[in-house]
Amino acid sequence: MTDTLNLVVITGMSGAGKTVAMQSFEDLGYFCVDNMPPTLLPKFWELVKESGKVTKIALVIDLRSRAFYDEIIEMLANLDNTQFVTTKILFLDASDEELVSRYKETRRSHPLAMEGRLMDGIQKERRLLTEIRNRAQMVVDTSTMSPRQLREKIFHVFKTAVNPSFHIEVMSFGFKYGLPIDADIVMDVRFLPNPYYVPAFKELNGLDQPVSDYVMAQPATEKFYEQFSGLLKDIMPGYLKEGKTSVTIAIGCTGGQHRSVALAQRLADDLSFDYPVDVTHRDMKKRKETVNRS
Repeated sequence: MTDTLNLVVITGMSGAGKTVAMQSFEDLGYFCVDNMPPTLLPKFWELVKESGKVTKIALVIDLRSRAFYDEIIEMLANLDNTQFVTTKILFLDASDEELVSRYKETRRSHPLAMEGRLMDGIQKERRLLTEIRNRAQMVVDTSTMSPRQLREKIFHVFKTAVNPSFHIEVMSFGFKYGLPIDADIVMDVRFLPNPYYVPAFKELNGLDQPVSDYVMAQPATEKFYEQFSGLLKDIMPGYLKEGKTSVTIAIGCTGGQHRSVALAQRLADDLSFDYPVDVTHRDMKKRKETVNRS
């Protein structure tokens, strides 16, 4: 059986930002469920307790089906009486004028105004949600918020000291095989002396100690590496603050076999002291594969 489950119920006015909120909780490592019918929740809790692996869940509950409303209120009351679940309700609100504007921009129909005026649906929903709003531990008015600002608000309140979902991808590559299209930061290290032209290193790669030692021993390498790695360490907190869940750093040389591999590996090792890091060497074996096919 799992320890206490942290549950966040995301609810509020239609158009107030529940989709952005759910995506934010996904980035924070929550298991997210969008608009599960309350009748299925008892079975869901049973499966969660049996698994013992899920400790953070975010449920999005709205009034896309009015028939669920009474069951939602009962479910929240039952959760308040259990020691298994610690529940927080996040209620997202916005002014009537802003909700009307958002619906007109998206040209969507309000779930409670299928056969009437948009404003009638908004006012009806506001009345129905009064009880849940009063029970909410956190009410956020998104009338003047951008999606990014809402994400920042949620991250500030709900994230742990270290965001477990944020990680860094370090990649080495060869410019002769093209730029990696998924890279956030690209660094060209072709200005460094190329071990390829040292006969003893030609068939080796940057993971081999002699090649790595050669690259790192160059006068320009250490100065470059200190400045580049220092810059990366300075800017990573900014990516976290902006809600990024991953950053891909690509280091390229001519063929992606020697210089970029050695530097990418060193950078990955250094950054791993502060963040989860994965390292890949995209083109390290391509030259040998090409030779073998010819």
